[in-house]
Amino acid sequence: MTAAAIEATGLGKRYGKRSGWALRECSFRVPAGRICALVGPNGAGKSTLLAQAAGLLPATEGGVRVLGEHPADARERIAYVAQDKPLYGQLTIRDTLRMGHELNPGRWDSGAAERIVTEGRLDLGVRVRKLSGGQRTRVALALALGKRPELLLLDEPMADLDPLARHQLMGTLMAEAATHGTTVVISSHILTELEGTCDYLLLLDDGRIRLGGETEDLLTAHRLVTGPVRDLAPHTVVDARTTGRGLTALIRPDGPVGPDWQTVEPSLEELLLAHLRSPGAPVLLTPSAESRRVEREAAVTA
Repeated sequence: MTAAAIEATGLGKRYGKRSGWALRECSFRVPAGRICALVGPNGAGKSTLLAQAAGLLPATEGGVRVLGEHPADARERIAYVAQDKPLYGQLTIRDTLRMGHELNPGRWDSGAAERIVTEGRLDLGVRVRKLSGGQRTRVALALALGKRPELLLLDEPMADLDPLARHQLMGTLMAEAATHGTTVVISSHILTELEGTCDYLLLLDDGRIRLGGETEDLLTAHRLVTGPVRDLAPHTVVDARTTGRGLTALIRPDGPVGPDWQTVEPSLEELLLAHLRSPGAPVLLTPSAESRRVEREAAVTA
């Protein structure tokens, strides 16, 4: 079994009695070396989960281990880019990269950091406060990758980038993972750009993981079927919609599907949208996504 980059057991976070729970009973596992997409609707708890994995938020209940350690003890091995990409506005890009070098002695890869900046045609002498949102994103990613982390946590990093820049930086992240074995967890609403890039998936909704595991295995476990309007038992129906020509449904097959149904494997976007439309659908985690700590604790209790 591959070592876990992140493993959560009963993880919960509550910001206050009136605010309610951002995460609740959240248990999952992300194996090391994966490029993992963290998806879900606004308010699902994605930013909270990433901040906890980065060691910036304490858990209200349960816990999370990162690279086999408490997140606070693994910070030198983690890089985290938050949504607001906090940088020192008065510093130039050159000074910002120099700061990254000084804060990460022995780990800093100046070549990787400078390459990301120069690919964006940025002037190293420009102050950060004069950069556009997309340019700030590029500098923040340069800092993160320059640290040469074992785990890279990215919270909506591509939202303010143009399509070409998103494509280039996703390619950089894939090369980083392939070359150095970096685990990447990336939160994003851009579903079409995750397909073909991320080999692992976590779907977070209402503070809980509803889908988790290898992207290919999750897609294979589902079928998109079109046919007559009738009961689809014994198959598990995730989402069903009636159209003028009949019924279209996303199912988890339990045995062969009848010959009167047209059956195809769903795209990643179709899979995710169907589950988001159907919050009551049964949870599905592949074996690699199941928290081993939950199993060990259950064995001890028994």
